[in-house]
Amino acid sequence: MRIVVHGQQAFGKAVLEALLDRGEEVGAVYVAPDKGSRPDPLKAAALERGLPVHQPASYKKAEVWDEFRALRPDLCVMAFVTLIVPEEFLDIPTHGTIQYHPSLLPKHRGPSSINWPLIQGETRTGLSIFWPDNGLDTGPNLLQKEVDIGPDETLGSLYFDKLFPMGVEATVEAVDLVRDGKAPKIVQDESQATYEGWCRAFDVEIDWKQPVADVYNLIRGADPQPGAWTRLNGETLQVFAAHQQVGGRGSPGEVTQIKDEGVVVAANGGEILVGRVRAGDGQKIPAREFVDASGLREGTRLG
Repeated sequence: MRIVVHGQQAFGKAVLEALLDRGEEVGAVYVAPDKGSRPDPLKAAALERGLPVHQPASYKKAEVWDEFRALRPDLCVMAFVTLIVPEEFLDIPTHGTIQYHPSLLPKHRGPSSINWPLIQGETRTGLSIFWPDNGLDTGPNLLQKEVDIGPDETLGSLYFDKLFPMGVEATVEAVDLVRDGKAPKIVQDESQATYEGWCRAFDVEIDWKQPVADVYNLIRGADPQPGAWTRLNGETLQVFAAHQQVGGRGSPGEVTQIKDEGVVVAANGGEILVGRVRAGDGQKIPAREFVDASGLREGTRLG
């Protein structure tokens, strides 16, 4: 079965290498257009393996479809694709196209599907391998895998420790199902569908008056990107490596304690221990180091 891998970044590279290492025939790789001087990891891996690389700026042009058709693909595997890809392209391979999405579709359709379950305080999520169509994450599911969201899970740990490796394995499993003619097309239940857009800085400003659990979920759901933030003396201060603490004293946003482990800030019904911060456009540093450099003191109000 002749496969074309379409994706980018570390996940795309990992999928490509997993397929090649098990002896799959990969005819070509499609990668997002170059940004900056450093090559995309998927592109670099493909070139290292001697594979042709295509980087169209748009997938809505007939010449791009013709180029893809000339590769005679049996299956396209989409591993982290952010450009819109129409059905005219998706339907060219003999067996169509499958795509990885890090949520249990139809829940959390959209580009930040790992951030939002954490921010919303959910305790389970997962991944879907589905058959994409012209909708946004609306095509029928092929397979799904569930994972627990730990009480102290962050965006980073949930993705890199769970959804990334599980996603690579699930993609390979899905390829086998397609080859064996056993890949289902399970229509998504639209009554259960949710959609959220990009999780951006605008969405993750900390309101210390909110219940401490909600504040904590916001911080960990944005750690490391886009980084939940508050204000200190009118300047932006991003917050990372936090832990929730029960009880405490002080009014919301007040720095109640400075410890070797970090800075303790009061919220509604508890406290947040902040382990690392980034001030303005600076580097991410331990909160205790920031205290020593900035003169932050107990009783200072954030927000």
